[in-house]
Amino acid sequence: MKNSKPKIFILHGWTYSKDRWNSFLSLLKSKGLNPYLLSIPGLTGEINKPWTIDDYIKWLLQTLKEEEKVILICHSNGGRIALNFVGKYPEKTEELILIDSAGIYHNDIYIKLKRNIFLFFAKVGKKIIPFDIAQKLLYSLTGEKDYFSANQNMKKTMVNLLQSDKSLNLSKTSVPTLIIWGREDDITPLSDGELLNNKIVNSKLFVVNGAKHSPQFTHSEEVVNIITEQLNKITT
Repeated sequence: MKNSKPKIFILHGWTYSKDRWNSFLSLLKSKGLNPYLLSIPGLTGEINKPWTIDDYIKWLLQTLKEEEKVILICHSNGGRIALNFVGKYPEKTEELILIDSAGIYHNDIYIKLKRNIFLFFAKVGKKIIPFDIAQKLLYSLTGEKDYFSANQNMKKTMVNLLQSDKSLNLSKTSVPTLIIWGREDDITPLSDGELLNNKIVNSKLFVVNGAKHSPQFTHSEEVVNIITEQLNKITT
C-alpha cells in the first residue's frame, strides 16, 4: 500500500449542509484520525441531471482513484451508495462502517404502501394537490420530509435511489463491515441493521441505546469510541 494506514472518507446522508458534522469530525480528529467528509453530488455538491445509483458508484470510484484502499464511514443514504460501491469494487475498501444505513428493500405491505405513495407524489406532486397539503400528507404517510426541499433533479434522483434498493445484493458485500445503529431509529429501523448483520458475513452490529437515526450527532462519543476501537484493530 502507498500508506501504512488507509485514508478515512465519510459519505453523509440526505442533507444539503455538512455543518452538523463538524463536532463529530473534531472528535474523530481528537482520537488521532484524519477523516475526509466528501461532498455528495446533488446534496452538498452539484449535478446537472438526475443521478442513478450507477452514477454515484462511478463518482465514488473516480473520487478514490488515487487510493489503493480506504475506510468508508457512511450514514443513511451514504450507506446505500457505499453498499452498492463495495459490492462492485470490494478491493477498494479496507473497512466499511455503516451508521443507520439506507438501502434495504422492504416487501411488506406497509412499506410497499409508503413507497408507492412516495412514487405517486414524485410523478404528480403539487400538480393536483396544493403544496402545503401535499407536504404534510407525504411526510405523515412516508416520513420523506426531505422530498419537498429537493430540486427537480434530486426529486428524480431520490426516486431512482429508492428503486435501486430492490436490486442491491448484500451477498456481494465481502468487505469487513461495522454496523452502528440507533435503537430508536424510526426512519431506518433497527431491523434493517439486524438484516445487514445477518446478510453481510464479516460484519459486527453495535446498537446505541436511546439514539434515533443519527447517533453520530446525538451520541457522538459512544459512536466514535466504537469506531476507533474497531479501526485500531485493523490499522495497528
